[in-house]
Amino acid sequence: MINEIAYYRSPIGILEIRSADDAITHILFTNSWKGSTIDETKIDFTEPNSSIIKMCIKELNEYFSGERTTFSFPVKHEGTEFQQTVWKELTNIPYGRTISYLELSKRIGNTKAIRAVGTTNGNNSICIVVPCHRVIGSNGDLIGYGGDLWRKKWLLDHENKFANGLQTLF
Repeated sequence: MINEIAYYRSPIGILEIRSADDAITHILFTNSWKGSTIDETKIDFTEPNSSIIKMCIKELNEYFSGERTTFSFPVKHEGTEFQQTVWKELTNIPYGRTISYLELSKRIGNTKAIRAVGTTNGNNSICIVVPCHRVIGSNGDLIGYGGDLWRKKWLLDHENKFANGLQTLF
């Protein structure tokens, strides 16, 4: 059950944030491959009522300004036990680092599930916070991102700049 939907203007596009109970359930870029298609000129950026969404927005501001590398608010994904395992493992990828889909499948103890890991990564509904953008191809290529590949590159460059003092990864 969705309690509230709010919108956040990030440096790389508008994010739709949804909460249920006392957890964030969705953070998706609007008008992207995975996000809602909406007329962005009609978005209401009124301050949300939900304390959890207010906390999310505060922490996203800190992330985008380079002050935050992890998030502290509760998130809630709806999914199978396998999906929950993959999404939890995504949160163990350090800020400013990347791993391959193969490495992610190794980390969950099932290299044969590499395709299912990729699908589950693509079904992540809490972008940035559950950092699916940190997973790349085994050959180092940027592949697959529901918020569009240019945003994945931006997020990786952003994190790398603050984590390692470098301008770009790719």
